[in-house]
Amino acid sequence: MLTVGLTYDLRSDYLKEGYSEEETAEFDSEITIESIESTIQKLGYRTERIGNVKALLRDLGKGKKWDLVFNIAEGMYGIGREAQVPAILDVFRIPYVFSDPLVLSLTLHKGLTKRVIRDKGIPTADFAIVETPEDIKDINLPYPLFAKPVAEGTGKGIDSRSKVASPKELDELCRDLLNRFNQPVLVETYLPGREFTVGVVGTGSEAKVVGVMEIVITAKAKESIYSYHTKENWIGTVDYPMATGDDEKKCEEVALGAWRCLGCRDGGRVDLKMDASGVPNFIEVNPLAGINPEHSDLPMLAGKKGIRYEKLLDMIMKSALKRVK
Repeated sequence: MLTVGLTYDLRSDYLKEGYSEEETAEFDSEITIESIESTIQKLGYRTERIGNVKALLRDLGKGKKWDLVFNIAEGMYGIGREAQVPAILDVFRIPYVFSDPLVLSLTLHKGLTKRVIRDKGIPTADFAIVETPEDIKDINLPYPLFAKPVAEGTGKGIDSRSKVASPKELDELCRDLLNRFNQPVLVETYLPGREFTVGVVGTGSEAKVVGVMEIVITAKAKESIYSYHTKENWIGTVDYPMATGDDEKKCEEVALGAWRCLGCRDGGRVDLKMDASGVPNFIEVNPLAGINPEHSDLPMLAGKKGIRYEKLLDMIMKSALKRVK
């Protein structure tokens, strides 16, 4: 029986250390870890909890090893924070589930990722990267624009001000984001169309879409965009219908193209938004997508397509094991 180590960032641990709700928004709950662990055990594997990157280093220092590591650790600091665990595992030649350090470092930077996507010819909104306040005046894109931190997830840094209509609004927002998040700001041409998230399982030519789910923000939501507040308060304010027909096919094509182009592995999500002509544009990829069985997008959309949680994790594990062998 294979022993599978579990690496993760437990949100409650960081809250106890004094970090804020927003700072820990991407981290996982005990319920999520329990769900992953019990499901992997049902699939026939022995499990061993490791924890975050510091716990991994302590265990490796004691000489521990695992046949495979199921890694969902996001990390706390640095543009390479999501790549820390897989990079360390590579040093010790321990195989792991999900993407490698190169993919996780690149895709955390949404601007650099869009440059690669654009080079491949995949639709994505025109954009600029603001590194300092002096860069703001040089932006030459038509309004309205959309601005957000270049390397955050879970809607952090996105609120009702993110859609900007004038140079004055852009200047104020960029300066605020630069100051609050201490990282560059991604400024994009605003896409006015429908928003989707696409679940992908597998690697390379064997990757396939498991579902295309639309994100519909209702009038009950406090903010009309998929912001941090909206994501944290989605029950009763956001609808998630599945795409069908031509919309589904167009989203599948863009998402799979992006997934394969970036070299993502085993499972995750690609977020898309349509332009004024109804063409799905790449927004970002989530190679470490949330996998809480009840409220994370990937299990939700898979479930709506008849793929239960246990089956989804089985597909992800088999993708990783096939790659390792």
